[in-house]
Formats: sequence, structure tokens, C-alpha cells
Amino acid sequence: MSEFVSLPLALAAEQFAKLPGIGIKTAQRLAYYVLNLPENEVCELADNLVKARKSVRLCSCCQNFTERDVCEICSDENRDKSVVCVVESPKDVSAFERAGGYEGLYHVLHGLLSPMDGITAEDLKIKELLGRMSDVKEAIMATNPTVEGEATAMYISRLIKPLGVKVTRLAYGLPAGSALEFADDVTLVKALENRNEL
Repeated sequence: MSEFVSLPLALAAEQFAKLPGIGIKTAQRLAYYVLNLPENEVCELADNLVKARKSVRLCSCCQNFTERDVCEICSDENRDKSVVCVVESPKDVSAFERAGGYEGLYHVLHGLLSPMDGITAEDLKIKELLGRMSDVKEAIMATNPTVEGEATAMYISRLIKPLGVKVTRLAYGLPAGSALEFADDVTLVKALENRNEL
């Protein structure tokens, strides 16, 4: 930041820049915005962040964020407990729930295998997933279609299949409402591979 910016403002911007998807310019705008708020609103913002961090924990069953020992999804008697959708992070659970249509349970890994970054199976919630497999008939691998996501899905499927659990993977292909001419090569190939009978 410029030498004309006060040190507290620069430090505030540095903290905002640590957030995912926030560049230095956005961080500076956020810092200016917060510093222009009345002091009581800044205190309320800080207090709410601290309270959220202290009160939110991991569900003892699915490892999703919750305020209770067992989250609302896992304790919902109407959910299909024989199907578990394995996702990378709590925000993926939110995406599925927002979309609707899925009535099973989830399991949050809190990351993906990435040897280059030093993330191994011991760093993920895989052991907890395996402990849930006794009543599960199908595990849906819903990790992102990246190298790390694919490697994680394959690794977990090799652990789960010997337990007699069906392992499936999310289909990849063309998004609804898109045009073929705008699809990239990999998306077109995946759409062909995952075609369904009409």
C-alpha cells in the first residue's frame, strides 16, 4: 500500500486480503468501508465473527458445520440414511441443499488429497467416513472434477468398495441451457461419456 495510508488501515487491508477471492484492491475497499462504519457496528461485526467461530463445530456424524453435536440434516428422520454424498467442504453441502432434489446424507472431507501441498489422507475426514459405512448402500463421490478431486474420489472408492457399498460419481457434461459451440473439449467428451438412454 502507499506510504500515505495509515498503518491501521494497511493492517486491516492485509487481513481482508487473506480471505479467499479477495485481492488487494478489494481488501483496501473493505478496510475503508469498515473504518467508515460507526464504532458500535465495527464491534458488532467483530463480535459476531468471534461468536460464530466459537459456537460452530463439526457434526459428529457428517463433519459439516453445526452448532449442535449432530447437525439438522443428519438428525432429520426423513433423509435417506442409506445414501451418503461425499463432498470437499461445507459450502458444497449448501450448494446441494440450495439446488434441492437430494434427500440423502452428506460427508464433508474438509479438503482434497494433494501431495504437492502436503495434504494426505490423514488430514481429511476419511476415517470418519469409513466408520459410517455399515448402514450405507451408496456413496456418491461429489468432489470437483480437478486432478485432486479425481484422485480423492478414486482413493476413497478403493477403500469403500470392499465394504460392499456401491460407489458412484457425479456425471459431467453440458450445463442446462448452454450451446454446444461454447463448450470446451473436455466438457464435450465428458458429456458423451456420461450420456443417458432416452
